[in-house]
Amino acid sequence: MKRKLNLALWIVAGILAVVFLVSSSTKLFVPKEKLAGMGGAASRWVEDFSPGALKAIGALEFLAAVGLIVPATLGIAPVLVPLAATGAVLLFAGAVITRLRRGERATIVADLVYLAMAAFVAWGRFGPASFTRLTQRGVISRARRGADRTVRSGRFARRSPYRRRASRTPIG
Repeated sequence: MKRKLNLALWIVAGILAVVFLVSSSTKLFVPKEKLAGMGGAASRWVEDFSPGALKAIGALEFLAAVGLIVPATLGIAPVLVPLAATGAVLLFAGAVITRLRRGERATIVADLVYLAMAAFVAWGRFGPASFTRLTQRGVISRARRGADRTVRSGRFARRSPYRRRASRTPIG
């Protein structure tokens, strides 16, 4: 059960990361006027924000995309994954509020779906499938041991620089 939940969390986090990367790249690199005309009625919310605010939203979305995947993949500070998912929940809550304020009820469905996905990742990574629990059960450490074996075995195995080598000259 935990493996299925972990797999589902990785898939949902990956989908969210792709959505955030695409969305952030348009907000960061496309001018405000062109961005307002790109998606028809769905992108009219851009008119309420300054170009600087759009760049800030794009930067937050980029950080969310990186934070959902990179820390857990590299094994460096994986606690950032649920924090990034919580930030994504806040971003999508702001998007839902903006759509409701503007009366764009027809285009709110995608934001609600992404909000639910981000909440699922935050819940799962803070709770039952947190990376600290996976480490305690040994799931991650077993995977790392297997990766260590492949690097250290074979013809091109690396020597540890800290391993003591035998002296070739006799002491006498």
